[in-house]
Amino acid sequence: MAEKQKIALSDKKMVMRAIKDSFIKLKPKTQAGNPVMLLVYLSAIMTTGLWLISLIFGIGDAPTGYTCAIAVILWFTVLFANFAEAIAEGRGKAQADSLRKAKKDVDAHKIPSPDQKDRITVIPSTSLKKGDLVLVKAGEQIPGDGEVVDGAASVDESAITGESAPVIRESGGDRSAVTGGTTVLSDWIVVRITSEAGETFMDKMIAMVEGANRKKTPNEIALQIFLVALSIVFIMVTMSLYTYSIFSAKQAGIANPTSITTLVALLVCLAPTTIGALLSAIGIAGMSRLNQANVLAMSGRAIEAAGDVDILMLDKTGTITLGNRRADAFIPVDGASEKELADAAQLSSLADETPEGRSVVVLAKEKFGIRERSLSDKNMEFVPFTAVTRMSGVNFAGTEIRKGAADAIKDYVVKGGGIYSPECDHIVKEISSKGGTPLVVAKNHIVLGVIYLKDIIKDGVQEKFADLRKMGIKTIMITGDNPLTAAAIAAEAGVDDFLAEATPEGKLQMIRDFQKKGHLVAMTGDGTNDAPALAQADVAVAMNSGTQAAKEAGNMVDLDSSPTKLIDIVRIGKQLLMTRGSLTTFSIANDVSKYFAIIPALFMGLYPGLARLNIMGLYSPQSAVLSAIIYNALVIIALIPLALKGVKYREVSAGKLLSRNLLVYGLGGIVTPFIFIKLIDILLVTFHIV
Repeated sequence: MAEKQKIALSDKKMVMRAIKDSFIKLKPKTQAGNPVMLLVYLSAIMTTGLWLISLIFGIGDAPTGYTCAIAVILWFTVLFANFAEAIAEGRGKAQADSLRKAKKDVDAHKIPSPDQKDRITVIPSTSLKKGDLVLVKAGEQIPGDGEVVDGAASVDESAITGESAPVIRESGGDRSAVTGGTTVLSDWIVVRITSEAGETFMDKMIAMVEGANRKKTPNEIALQIFLVALSIVFIMVTMSLYTYSIFSAKQAGIANPTSITTLVALLVCLAPTTIGALLSAIGIAGMSRLNQANVLAMSGRAIEAAGDVDILMLDKTGTITLGNRRADAFIPVDGASEKELADAAQLSSLADETPEGRSVVVLAKEKFGIRERSLSDKNMEFVPFTAVTRMSGVNFAGTEIRKGAADAIKDYVVKGGGIYSPECDHIVKEISSKGGTPLVVAKNHIVLGVIYLKDIIKDGVQEKFADLRKMGIKTIMITGDNPLTAAAIAAEAGVDDFLAEATPEGKLQMIRDFQKKGHLVAMTGDGTNDAPALAQADVAVAMNSGTQAAKEAGNMVDLDSSPTKLIDIVRIGKQLLMTRGSLTTFSIANDVSKYFAIIPALFMGLYPGLARLNIMGLYSPQSAVLSAIIYNALVIIALIPLALKGVKYREVSAGKLLSRNLLVYGLGGIVTPFIFIKLIDILLVTFHIV
């Protein structure tokens, strides 16, 4: 799923499948799902009936060939709309096919309890129930979604995420959730099944990506109601035109030049068929773009909400910062030299395998050329960090070196008879005020200085937040740091606000406060403690590596477990809304333009004065209608690539976006019909079709 999808229209196999589906979608039940295109569908049936009556019985108010042409073009209009939807669905179906290949029924090794691993009952994975315990060993596929309750193993999740690198899954903590269909590569785990057969994460993925569970979103329904209302208005206009033409023809003492076939074609031209045909494709394509980003949306409403979000709550670690603090400087105190401090700091970090510890070793080597030594060089004894002591270090040859939190080192030094100087205290506070983490280093109960650990802000985040601000989106950094540290990092990163010393209750309350003020809030989370806030947020992105509780609370799951993905999700959501808005603007402008292009040519036989308004000089009423209805069908095909790809995402305010849409798609929608209807009219006359 992580692989980039081919452009749908360049994939021959996908196009052929879409053509086949276009005919399958001609079923009345399918057509009834799109009221605007149902109008075209019924019009096609009606004109086909008029043509057959004319052909068989010779009864008709228009030439047989003309009626046949209108019927054929209307059927093509319906097929083009079906093709737009089918080609959009094609991407999802291709993804679903690959997922089905990865999903297979396997034997499950059911056990009574984690302590009775030798009492195995082999049953089909489809027979597993929620709460069952299964033992999965290296080389075996995990039979269903669940939580690891015992053991730890390396798991291949490439069938879900597309990433080849294995991940660790173990009991307890936030990395205990496993997905059915993934494979254990090493060791073993005992899994408690958390979903019934047919309701696994893989099943949901297949249903979502192929559109089986896609429901229309509230905005989509609202737009469709508006389009239906427009269609009803145009039905009334068309009926009025027909009755008025009958009256006018009688008054003039001539035969009515306006046929039922012509007015049916006129109705289809005036109805908002362009956006009606593409509306479903736009929504499906938006879902597909999200799937390509390795994000599974549980509903189309979540994507739409992402487009309307104006508050982004972002975790500091991994989203704004790189996630690992690095040693940035050695600051000596009380007369100690920087090199002496660096030497002691490196010794105390030799056995520290954390990223912070390794960065201390590297910084000492880079600044002073102090080579990395081994604990065995001087028979060193490493003192590991604990939550109680809050410091680590090394003992050798009667020498003690300790590195840790300022207050922990202060207690250690004072108890040993040393002095914790005001100079050291001042430097510790200064580093904290800058958003850094101070680690104090002492040797034999004498403070040598402070290591400045710095949060590294990711490249480009300031620009990203500035772009979001232009769009009216407020960014809030969520961190467990103290307010002083949080304020410094927030200022450097360029976020609008921050929540320091964040707790689950604090995040939940902040979301509720924003929602009470009418804001839409998006956030990410991976732990069980994030579940309440995720359940409350309008757009809640759970990490695939997180707990089952987090994934159930969210309305999206990021298969890559990337905290920065939230920004991409908002962009995809906004692009979806921008595409829908742009094409709706174009479609309505099209309808207005076609009205003024066709009506004068259509009725100038009754009212010769209208010839002055026939500014395009269309050859005849029949050529005008044929040109318009051919254009009406072809414009659907022409806009399919834009509906699938989406309009270009622009980080501008809603006002500027509206102005640009009106200029590009509004003006374009008015001008385009005049140009192409005239060109088609010329071709029809040139080839003596009319």
